[in-house]
Amino acid sequence: MFPLPAGRVWAARLGGGGVGPPSGRPHTAAPARALIDQQGEDVSYTVRSATKTDAEPLIAVLAAAFHDGPLAEWLVPHPDERRTIHHRYFADAFANGIEHGEVYTAGAQSAVAIWYARPATPIVGRDERRTVLEAIAGGHAPNFALLEEVLGAGQPERPHHCLAYLAVDPRRQRQGLGSALLAAHHRRLGQWHLPAHLAATGLHSRRFFVRHGYTTGPGTSLPDSGPIIWPMWRGTSAGHRRSPAPPTRPRRRSL
Repeated sequence: MFPLPAGRVWAARLGGGGVGPPSGRPHTAAPARALIDQQGEDVSYTVRSATKTDAEPLIAVLAAAFHDGPLAEWLVPHPDERRTIHHRYFADAFANGIEHGEVYTAGAQSAVAIWYARPATPIVGRDERRTVLEAIAGGHAPNFALLEEVLGAGQPERPHHCLAYLAVDPRRQRQGLGSALLAAHHRRLGQWHLPAHLAATGLHSRRFFVRHGYTTGPGTSLPDSGPIIWPMWRGTSAGHRRSPAPPTRPRRRSL
């Protein structure tokens, strides 16, 4: 997730397991009102579950929100080529979220969040995923594959929900939409006593998620002067005490 108040959040498209209560049953959220105090004003947004019919506008939001920034430039240096590749990549990400995760939207389809329950069994093998990325990104596929490898290695082993993507239309940023989407799912996680995990790039995004109760773990630098990826963890501790991130899975050999 990129140039929005929510910061830049990327996560690997590694597996299934619908986001839902601990029983594992699929969860369809009823529309909820999220009240956010943004720059001294009370703002109310309706957060609802997205469906396949939301694909076109929400894929556009994802592609636009992630078009700029150090990670985007590292993945695909040329902006015109990046625009085309990002649209294909986020079309794939949105379809995977609808099928295997939980997708939420707010602000008349101007913001989107994609969550997954973890740990989960990968829905595709490593070689198959590489083939998909080659079809999406062509010669830039190795960068996307390495990014997903790093993000997958940063996933904690204990049960949690992973925020894979949080994106806001650049024209609607800094209006509390990212915060509203976060708050709505954090309430559900509180009911289920489950922690949350994400990966962030950039100091701006780190500060945003710290304000929402996340703790920053050790960062990983991507090669060739790439940005740093920071794992962030939001535990289930009561009150203002922040819980440290749990151990992560050992990283496999680089692609």
